[in-house]
Parts: sequence; C-alpha cells; structure tokens
Amino acid sequence: MHHFFVEPENIKSGKVIISGSDVRHITSSLRLDVEDEITVADGAGNKYLVELSSIEDGMVIGEIKDEILKEVEARVNVTLVQGLPKSKKMDLIVQKCTELGINEVIPVETKRTVVKLKDSKAKRRVKRWQKIAKEAAKQSGRAQIPKVRRLMKFKEIKELLEDYDLVLIPWEDEVQIKLKDVLGELKETENTKNIMIIIGPEGGFSSKEVELVKDAGAYSVTLGSRILRTETAGIVATTMVLYELGDLG
Repeated sequence: MHHFFVEPENIKSGKVIISGSDVRHITSSLRLDVEDEITVADGAGNKYLVELSSIEDGMVIGEIKDEILKEVEARVNVTLVQGLPKSKKMDLIVQKCTELGINEVIPVETKRTVVKLKDSKAKRRVKRWQKIAKEAAKQSGRAQIPKVRRLMKFKEIKELLEDYDLVLIPWEDEVQIKLKDVLGELKETENTKNIMIIIGPEGGFSSKEVELVKDAGAYSVTLGSRILRTETAGIVATTMVLYELGDLG
C-alpha cells in the first residue's frame, strides 16, 4: 500500500489533508482515485489507514479508517555520524540507513575528508539528503522521517556525546574490542536508548580524532577482520546495533 507523510496539523477531525508534490504523485503517477486506500504518517510516530474521499486542485483529502498500531520504529534511537564521503556515497548511506530504521544522520568533516563543502553547497547537500531520507521513509513504511543535521566539524561532535547512552567509533586499528561483544553485554541490561555510531571517511580517522571521542566516553570497536568501505561500514554497524538492540531480525 502506498505510504505518505503529512504535517501533524494536516490531520484533524478524522481527516487527512495532503498537499504539495504528493498530490501529483497520487493523481498522475499512481492514478489513485476516491475510495482508494493509502497509509499516512505524521512524522511523530503515528500512522493511519486512510481512504481517499476528495481530490481537488492542489489537494487530496482522505478519511481515517483506522490507526495502525503496529510498531514500525526501532526500540532504540540510532544516530549515524558519517565522515563526508566522495561522490554520491552519502545518498546511498542516508537511503539505506533510513530503511534500516535510523533516527538521525550527521554529516561530519574530518581531518582526512577529501570533500570540502562551502556553507551554501553544504546546505544544498543537506536539503538533498533530507529529501532522500523522506523518500526512503515512505518506501519502507516508517512512521518517522530521520533528521539529517547540518554538516559539522569533527570537534563539534564531542559536545554532543553526553546526550547518548552509548557512543561507538568503529576503527580499523582497534583489534581487541569487538562491536558484537559490546552489544551483547548491553543487551542484557536493556537500559540503552540513545546510541551514536561514528564512521570515518575514505581515509579513516586520525588517532587524535579517535582519542578525542574516547576521552569523552566513546568505545572504539572493530567490525571484523576486513576493512570496510565508508559507505559499507555505517550500514553494517547500524544493522548490527538494530539487530541486537532494536527490532531487526
């Protein structure tokens, strides 16, 4: 069933109002009509079964038939801090991590980041990534759209760590602490709600960057014996966390 997002204020008195580009998608691309059913979410965790009742210029109105109580969001909130990669790799990372159930993505510029974005270009990229997150959330039937935050400098990340119960930084030079072991111990406590995963760019992290976040309480971990590409590492780490502590599998 086709899935859409609307602002919470567009859901009232048992009706849903859909506007903007989704109207054209519903009427022209999907060719839906009155009495067809869709699902609608408000981005705040609420999801509904909706029957289309009226299609007018620039607006589609539907009646709520039922509230969908099935839990589609993960039990833990995962934030991915992603070292800015080259080319369009960030598009893939945002799309797939949204499908997996991530809560937030923070692009970050590190010492070894090859791509350097000026403020105006960075804002355009973030807008693009947010659109990708929305489309991926629609495709995967989520009740929330992950937030893509502004491009940050790596030193800014340290100031965010206190808001998280667990901070993980996969690092190729870490050989002793395995991510699966850390997650296995946490699974028994069930007290971890907010998790941050920090992934480096193509060149990886410098040792100073790793020590910076470790000093603030982060765990450096290994994902395994093979070195993963930056666009693979974030997806793999997110999958492992949500498998052990969330709802995957």
